[in-house]
Amino acid sequence: MRVLALDIGEVRVGIAVSDPDARVASPVCVLPAAEVMAHARSFRRVLEDWEPEVLLAGRPQTLAGEDGPQAERIKKQAESIAANCGLPLEFADERLSSAEAKRILREQGLSERSMRGKVDMVAASLFLQSWLDARHT
Repeated sequence: MRVLALDIGEVRVGIAVSDPDARVASPVCVLPAAEVMAHARSFRRVLEDWEPEVLLAGRPQTLAGEDGPQAERIKKQAESIAANCGLPLEFADERLSSAEAKRILREQGLSERSMRGKVDMVAASLFLQSWLDARHT
């Protein structure tokens, strides 16, 4: 079962995908949020290339585990994207995934400017990997 993870932001959507056995997550790309929401050709191409069976959206939560201020907007956007794709939708806790993604990219020597487009897809792969790991334990 291949899973496509979306880290939905106001400007960009980071995309990651699992292997066909749903064990390993890999970053794929970052697309403008408007293109993903509009189901534009760039996003349809990702869907065609990877043929996911499930969409996984990051759910922003506070450190206390409650929905964060962006959660309702992201939930609605994720539901709209899933409906356009005709795929089932799951949610994953994305707490600290962006901070961890920045830390990883900084360790690889990237500057703030050069990591700008990469953080979202790395964050998506991090919460996808956590979600996959939880399902296989």
